[in-house]
Amino acid sequence: MNQPRILDGQAMAQEIRHEIAARVRELVAGGGRQPKLVAVLVGENPASRTYVASKTRGCLEVGLAGETLTLPADVGQETLLRRLGELNADDAVDGILVQLPLPGHLDERAVVEAVIPEKDVDGFHPENVGKLWLGQPTLAPATPSGILELLRRCEIPLEGRRAVIVGRSAIVGKPMAALLLAEHATVTLCHSRTRDLPAVCREADVLVAAIGRTAMIGPEFVREGAVVIDVGINQVTDAAELERLFPGHEKRRRGFEKRGYSLVGDVDYTRVAPRASAITPVPGGVGPLTVAMVIGNTLTASLRRQGREA
Repeated sequence: MNQPRILDGQAMAQEIRHEIAARVRELVAGGGRQPKLVAVLVGENPASRTYVASKTRGCLEVGLAGETLTLPADVGQETLLRRLGELNADDAVDGILVQLPLPGHLDERAVVEAVIPEKDVDGFHPENVGKLWLGQPTLAPATPSGILELLRRCEIPLEGRRAVIVGRSAIVGKPMAALLLAEHATVTLCHSRTRDLPAVCREADVLVAAIGRTAMIGPEFVREGAVVIDVGINQVTDAAELERLFPGHEKRRRGFEKRGYSLVGDVDYTRVAPRASAITPVPGGVGPLTVAMVIGNTLTASLRRQGREA
C-alpha cells in the first residue's frame, strides 16, 4: 500500500509565523509602526468567535496588534457601516477583517465592499478580486494563498500541470483558480453541475477539494500519484459514520468520545490516501495556513501603508 507524503500545514504555518515575527521586529526596530488588525465580530456564533480569537491571538504571537470589535447580533446595517468607516479612517489600523457569515438581516455584499481595499486582509473587496485575476499586486484570500504557499514550500511543481478544483466559491474556488493560473498550471474549476465529476477529477495532477461535503471525494475521483489538497472542515457527530470513515482509528475515537464530534474533510482520507503521492490531513492541513496568511496579509498591508517594501 502506498504511503503518501503528509503535507503538514501546522508545521508550515508555524514556519511562516516565525518569518512574520522576524519581519515585524525588523519593521519596528527600523522606526516603523506596529501593524494592527481589527476583527469585526457580529453576534455570538461560537464557530465565528473561535475563528476570530485564533486570528487575533496569532497576531499577538508574532508582534502585531490584534483587536476584536464585537457588535450585537441585531446591529443595524447603518451602524455597522459607520463603524467600518471609522476603522477605515483610523491610521493605526492596517487590516480589517469582518467575520462571515453575518446575520441574515445584514447585506453581506455591502459590508464586504465597505472595507477599503488597502485594509481588506480577507481579499474579498471587488477591487482586490479584480487585481488578483489581472495578476497585479493585491491582498489575496487567505485560504487559497495558504494552499499555494504550502505547494511552493513543499516543492510541488505547478507549471504545466493539470489542477482541478472542486468548488467555485468566491472565498476558495475562484481565487484558487486565479492563483494556480498565475503559476502556469492548467486549471479546471468544477461545481455541482459538472458532468461526470469523478472522471474530470481523475485528470488532475493537483486536486483541490473545497465542496463542503463530508468525505465526498473518494478514490474514484483520484488518479494514482495525484497531490490532494483537502479544504473541507466538516463535523461528524455519528459514531458509526466516523468508524466507517476511519475504521479502527483510536485517536479519532477518543477525541470523538471527548468532544462529541470529529473534524473531517471533503476527502475520504482513509480510502484516498493510498492513491495519492501527497495529501493534506484534516485537521492540521489547510486550516492553520489560513490563519497564518491573514496575519501575513496584515503585515503586507501595513508595510504598503507605511511606504515600505512588502
